[in-house]
Amino acid sequence: MIVVGMENATSNIHSTAVVHPDAKIGQGVIIGPGAVIGENVSIGDGTKIGANVVVGGWTTIGQRCELYPGSAVGLEPQDLKFKGEKSFCNIGDETVIRECVTISRATGEGEETRVGNNCLFQACTHVAHNCIVGNNVIMSNCAGLAGHVIVEDRVVIGGIAGIHQFVKIGRNAMVGGMAKVVQDIPPYVIADGQPARVIGLNSVGLSRAGISEEVRHDLKQAFRIIYRSGFSLSRAIEEMEMQLNSSVEIENLLRFLRNADRGIMRLRRD
Repeated sequence: MIVVGMENATSNIHSTAVVHPDAKIGQGVIIGPGAVIGENVSIGDGTKIGANVVVGGWTTIGQRCELYPGSAVGLEPQDLKFKGEKSFCNIGDETVIRECVTISRATGEGEETRVGNNCLFQACTHVAHNCIVGNNVIMSNCAGLAGHVIVEDRVVIGGIAGIHQFVKIGRNAMVGGMAKVVQDIPPYVIADGQPARVIGLNSVGLSRAGISEEVRHDLKQAFRIIYRSGFSLSRAIEEMEMQLNSSVEIENLLRFLRNADRGIMRLRRD
């Protein structure tokens, strides 16, 4: 990593870009026309910054990311509680941020908004303050996360979906387009509707993720225990612990259910 004020023959910074001399710009970075890079920004090797992108605040962007024209990353949160404190925005490696995406830094001294690796944020999506987004997450056009949302790995969120503040979305879940999500979505399920309800297991997503047939069978049984047995959540957890084989996926599901403070999303009844 080098400071932009030093000579860096391998970076390509357009003559109309405004890059603070204290910003840290990696090797092979491309910064397009009209882009603005703030004082406390760090950009990893091989990242491409498109035209009119703004990166501000205390923001770190990883290696080989792509930020498309008009996106804004690390600016002040859209939160009335924010009082100008020092907070952070951290973006992992190989994440693609398409046109007009906004990712805010956190509210609260020393707090962070964090995005993992290999994510895709399609045009006009929004990630609000204090959100934690895992790896390999896809957000389709105009979807939005309110503050303090947690999105685990390999989640897919459909276009124009709205996720309420403090909601958690479990690993390998899928959220339908235009869904209104106000409760936690367990891992490995599909949710859709306004308000959204669980409509089934994300079987295609599980297969694509390389999860074994044996584990998928156990997850189907877990789904039946949670949603079709009539048990309370605490009783469902007990039954799952007794009936199901231990695996990474089952243990992840149990962990999520034990920590679902807002209550989990219920099954849609047609």
